[in-house]
Amino acid sequence: MPIAGTGSHGLGIDQAAGLRRWAEQQGLAAAPAPAAEPPPAAPTERRTLMVVGLSSGPERQQLEWVRQALARWYANGHAWLGAPDHWRLVALQADSPHLHTLACQQPRWGLWVDGDLDSFRRAYLCLRRLRESGGPRRLLVLHPGFPSHAGLLDNLRQAAARFLDIELLLLAEQPVATP
Repeated sequence: MPIAGTGSHGLGIDQAAGLRRWAEQQGLAAAPAPAAEPPPAAPTERRTLMVVGLSSGPERQQLEWVRQALARWYANGHAWLGAPDHWRLVALQADSPHLHTLACQQPRWGLWVDGDLDSFRRAYLCLRRLRESGGPRRLLVLHPGFPSHAGLLDNLRQAAARFLDIELLLLAEQPVATP
């Protein structure tokens, strides 16, 4: 019984090679196949960060401060944040009538805390309004760059947890290197 592709004479002839030779002799050599185009890169999903606690002033400038905080943390080794440009930042007032609905829809929230002493009082009052309005129960604390959490930031975190049942996430400015 002849083996498939060997022909009846037992000559192991490669049919494809024979066709290629014939095409070359006829001047019909196939052009090299075009390189397969890589699949289009999936667009980077922009994550939304709802930001409360911004003081009065131009919203664009305030959101730039938030973006700078994200950039600073990303550059300092908090790679899980992703590049700051991958964030869609949305400023929202703590007394917004849409707060509860947005809290149910949006998983990522941030609380801006300015550098002046009164900002901690404003931040706590903002958190209290969030609690009373059914707002988010977990927020990333964004700030202009406090070198340490000891003191007012940590006090704010403890007061939010104890009195409002709100968890505040504080990121270290210089994360500890892991071996």
